[in-house]
Amino acid sequence: MEKVILPNGLTIIFEKKESNSVVVEVMIKVGSNHEPEEERGLAHFMEHILFEGTEKRPTNKDISNEIEKVGGDFNAYTTNERTCFHVKVLKKHFHVAVDVLADILQNPLFDEKILEKEKKVVLKEIDMVNDEPRYYQWILLNKTLFQKHPCRNPTYGDKKIIQNLTRKKAINFFKNKYVPKNMVISIVGDVKDWKSEVKKNFLLKGGKEAKLPAIVEPSQKKNLVKKARRKIINTYLVLGYKTVPRRHKNSYVLDVIDGILGRGQSGNIFTEIRSKRGLAYDVGTESVAEKSFGFFAVHATIDKKNVEVVKELMLKELEKLKTISVKDLREAKDYIEGDYLLELEDSQKMADQLLFWELTKDYRLMKEYLKNIKKVTSADIKRVIETYFKHYAMIVIEGK
Repeated sequence: MEKVILPNGLTIIFEKKESNSVVVEVMIKVGSNHEPEEERGLAHFMEHILFEGTEKRPTNKDISNEIEKVGGDFNAYTTNERTCFHVKVLKKHFHVAVDVLADILQNPLFDEKILEKEKKVVLKEIDMVNDEPRYYQWILLNKTLFQKHPCRNPTYGDKKIIQNLTRKKAINFFKNKYVPKNMVISIVGDVKDWKSEVKKNFLLKGGKEAKLPAIVEPSQKKNLVKKARRKIINTYLVLGYKTVPRRHKNSYVLDVIDGILGRGQSGNIFTEIRSKRGLAYDVGTESVAEKSFGFFAVHATIDKKNVEVVKELMLKELEKLKTISVKDLREAKDYIEGDYLLELEDSQKMADQLLFWELTKDYRLMKEYLKNIKKVTSADIKRVIETYFKHYAMIVIEGK
């Protein structure tokens, strides 16, 4: 792995990998957590509008065709803490990937008519998320679990702000955030001219890195329950707990807990709730550790009449972790190792991981992850359960 910072402040991380393909991914270090109240949803909106035309490629079709005519693919996503654009092509078309990404990230048109059209698309996306319980349960969890941290605000933003968004406001957000010091590019593949190609195409200057203000999230003193109703048959249940950001050593312990409880069809939660009792179809766990926040959740899709039964089973499985067996601990670590290394065989996943760890602290920590997992002991698991799993936020989305 190699890291280079260009004179304009742009960071490049290169991982040589023998493959026919090359992945180029650009991370802008801005997400919904960085948005003041009057700009909620603009980071996500940028993800949409930047594919809609540049001076060189005036339409969405012109942009997509540039990649697709050489057999490549591209996409983008927005999280609480970053916005990423990635392209995968054959390595002989590496220059095409860099050229297109540089173009959309430096020369967007922000055409007035297209902007109005894309606002409608984003508003429909917000409605879709709110209508779909398997997505909305996570929106509701963050809103209930966190009191002050901006991760409590949905990444998709605020409908009124999107509706009233002007071209001028969109351009101002873009000019302030899409600057070299706020960008990191990861390249995974077997290409030689990566540094010169990026330097030739990414010509932006100035700007500064987006920073989050210091936030003191209050500790939770009691269990919280939030219910919502939808025109649905199933009931969606989530138990969530505030935990720690990725840089905290306990984040690795939480990943091992996730491996014990939630791995595939052999995790303890799946076994107890679905395999033994048939109380759910979809059931699992989530361990989330981002740069500035973290949470752990247990979730299940069940019949309304079984909410209390399933909740008690979830709590029982968490309690049982205080006396975890050597066998269960070893199997969880082996699962995480296999899952992690197999995922990194995918060049796009590796490019994404390099950016995640660089945002968190240092891209080289990607290679240290499994060492930190292997250090976790049964005593660590007991300590973490006793520290972070005292009070939950319970989300229930049920039929009207």
